[in-house]
Amino acid sequence: MGRQLARRLNIPFVDSDHAIENRLGCSIREYFEREGEARFRDVEAEMIDELSQRAKGVLSTGGGSVLRPENRERLHARGQVFYLRSTPEEVFRRLRHDQNRPLLQVADPLGRLRELFELRDPIYREAAHYVIETGRPTVATLVNMIVTQLELAGQLESITGPKPAPISPLSTPPSSSPAV
Repeated sequence: MGRQLARRLNIPFVDSDHAIENRLGCSIREYFEREGEARFRDVEAEMIDELSQRAKGVLSTGGGSVLRPENRERLHARGQVFYLRSTPEEVFRRLRHDQNRPLLQVADPLGRLRELFELRDPIYREAAHYVIETGRPTVATLVNMIVTQLELAGQLESITGPKPAPISPLSTPPSSSPAV
């Protein structure tokens, strides 16, 4: 979804999880298993700090990235944060076959998602400027919802940059003498 939003706004897109994997040279799941969650969160915090300082772009973060207060503060201060809120059941429907989610490799992944939702929902709300209830809309609908929120808040130009002044084919540059 972030990639489509960036394309629509004509700005760069970065997925923090992919950036982390590129830096580590292995999957997050492998690193998580080898080094543990605390060390992974350290690496994640460094990456969020680095990526959130970039001038323009859409930054997609992992679900646990806002667990650390410094990440919430940096993201909130440096950009416009959208919490795409989904029920645990909806997340389970989308991720039930995903084997790359370390926190969901448990006997009852739906139960785990419910626990994570209870813990994280207030934290996500704290970090967010906007909360969008996702339900089951298409990616295009979600992108439109985000763009609309940015337009209504007067934030779109600060993200995409000023639009050039319109060019009118009927106007001529001012001159001191009339054209003949």
